[in-house]
Amino acid sequence: MCGTFELAGCEAMLLREIADKKMHQRDVAKTYALSMRSSEKVNWARVNLAIIERWSRSGLERVKKMAWLEYGKEFAR
Repeated sequence: MCGTFELAGCEAMLLREIADKKMHQRDVAKTYALSMRSSEKVNWARVNLAIIERWSRSGLERVKKMAWLEYGKEFAR
């Protein structure tokens, strides 16, 4: 039986991952996707600006595209 889960502390986690040079766009995109599913309020403007500052506007578009692809998948695998 599979339960559901929700990511907590989404905004803080995203900002930590974006600031961490070991994290790649794909890593951030997965957390971004989980954050979109969360009922927590996220300051998306702040998160998106942090992504732009690290990777550029096209980097933000790549992260968002990957996040939307992940959003539709199950994370159980």
